[in-house]
Amino acid sequence: MGTTLLLCDCLGSQNVDAARIGEATSLDPSRVYTNLCGTQAESAAKAIGGGDVIVACAQESAFFEMLAEELGVDTPAFVDIRDRAGWSDDARQAGPKQAALAAESVLNLPSAKVIDVVSEGTCLIVGAGDAVFAAAAQLCDTLAVTVLQTDASDVPVDRRFDVVRGQVRNLNGALGQFEVRINGFSQLLPGGRGAFAFSDPKDGAVSECDVVIDLTGEPAMVPAPHKREGYLRADPRQPATVASVLAEAAQMVGTFEKPLYIALEPALCAHSRAEQTGCSKCLDICPTGAITPDGDHVAIDPMICAGCGACAALCPSGAIAYDAPPVSAVFRRLDTLSSTYRKAGGTAPRLLVHDADHGTEMISLAARFGRGLPADVIPFAMDSLAAFGHAEMMAALSCGFASVDVLLAPRTERDTPEHEAVLANALSGGGRVQVLDLTDPDALSDHLYGGAVPKPVATPSLPIGTRRQVARVAAKAMAPEAEILPLPQNAPYGAVLVDKDACTLCLSCVSLCPSGALGDNPDLPQLLFQEDACLQCGICATICPETAITLEPRMNLTDAAFSQVVLNEEEPFACIECGSLFGVKSTIEKITEKLAGKHSMFATSDAAKMIQMCDNCRIQAQYHSKNNPFALGEPRIPRTTDDYLGDGPYSKRKDH
Repeated sequence: MGTTLLLCDCLGSQNVDAARIGEATSLDPSRVYTNLCGTQAESAAKAIGGGDVIVACAQESAFFEMLAEELGVDTPAFVDIRDRAGWSDDARQAGPKQAALAAESVLNLPSAKVIDVVSEGTCLIVGAGDAVFAAAAQLCDTLAVTVLQTDASDVPVDRRFDVVRGQVRNLNGALGQFEVRINGFSQLLPGGRGAFAFSDPKDGAVSECDVVIDLTGEPAMVPAPHKREGYLRADPRQPATVASVLAEAAQMVGTFEKPLYIALEPALCAHSRAEQTGCSKCLDICPTGAITPDGDHVAIDPMICAGCGACAALCPSGAIAYDAPPVSAVFRRLDTLSSTYRKAGGTAPRLLVHDADHGTEMISLAARFGRGLPADVIPFAMDSLAAFGHAEMMAALSCGFASVDVLLAPRTERDTPEHEAVLANALSGGGRVQVLDLTDPDALSDHLYGGAVPKPVATPSLPIGTRRQVARVAAKAMAPEAEILPLPQNAPYGAVLVDKDACTLCLSCVSLCPSGALGDNPDLPQLLFQEDACLQCGICATICPETAITLEPRMNLTDAAFSQVVLNEEEPFACIECGSLFGVKSTIEKITEKLAGKHSMFATSDAAKMIQMCDNCRIQAQYHSKNNPFALGEPRIPRTTDDYLGDGPYSKRKDH
């Protein structure tokens, strides 16, 4: 027997197609119960006690977890087929979707890698007036508190916490490892009578702490403050907000697990070469400042990274990859949902991508109080919406989904999803991808019920490989007759165009191309190009001394994209001495015309001929010339013992 799927119709409020689920999945559906969390709890206990169970209810997961704990067995897995399928105006047709959701719940997906973060409770509270001292008094028994006072108001006598004065110049780091640089730093002098005095101010002081509480009421000290773990901020004029922040800070002591959201392969990065900047998409889009230049590539601070995934979606080379979980897990989920839906009798599923918080709540509210989701709309939860880029959208379309809707959350950065949707629509040949900015559950249902359903791809493909490979295969599947697809600006696919009249075949572009898309022929003066490898980073256009290179964003779906083509070539020049081919004929002739008889080094006819010689012959000619630059005169005769004691040329010297 396989894994048991424990089914319940929630007091008869939903339709559950157990037969279709059993036929289309590897699961063993139970009979459909009516009240497993109540009057039929004994049946639930018996099934859970048997082990290897998935409970088809997410609302009462806490009850079933408690039941498993009482029985002393492993906690069962859960899948929601009620809010996402059973509670719907289309509930009677939702069998294929229920089967798809159940099949997805069985997948064994890799868990995110984590790193331990240790916070010892060293807390810095920054602000002015009584608010910071009141906050310090409240936290000092729990945390090791230091107040950075930004004004000159009187300091309380309470010595349970330290007080310094100054202004924060900059703040780096995250929970457990903040570094604060302070200007005008003054320390409190605890001795003396009357008000406390402070030392003379100094700039450039450095302090380290685990938690920072910003009560200045001024702009945040870090970008995207809501994403910076350990940095808590509140307006001191709002006591309720301050109280909430202090309560949160009191819990930030101990060892925490920080997910490692991003995997970086520096060798693939196309950020720069020879100090010429190329791709900077990740640097431009990162909301937290976790990505910084590091020579020819970029570096990512995993402690600052909040896991939005925008950098991975935009990275043209795959140097940055989302790893919590990896993109291969996303592709597996998409293929499982689509293939199971079709196996269960569905024909044209639509995908609704949403985040785990706002989107899940929207779907739940629409199901409980409204029309719910249409039977052909399959919800797809993502921890990070920005990580669902054009490659993932194309993978969904190529494996059988008719359309993709991305439901934004109020705090989602819109730039990346909107940019990637435009690119996906260009690659898929139509408006199959939409970004939805809706906050009303009823409006979401109305949009999905009223939307036209395009035909899915005729022959679904399996999304396997890198994001670039998947996007290309998907584009080919969506437009089998197309050869060249024009793409919007800043697309990561395209061609390099060369002005042959301006290009001198200096090949500087070849030496700096980070992906190897540009190449040369060691036997002939040729500039070669392989379009499939081009990242459109722009380094070649930037470095070209003749400004002969331009970029054309496009997707070449023909096999020619995998082969090297000649962008420019010229006739080689034959050495006038040995006849071996070297250089470019037009270049040698142009140099000869400009220098022969006009430059002091090439004033004579013999010297001018050296321009038309290969390296070896030029050295030979120089060596045998009258003004041989390699001539060093007669070598000095080495001295020996005979020079001093015998008959050598120096033996008659009188100084020894």
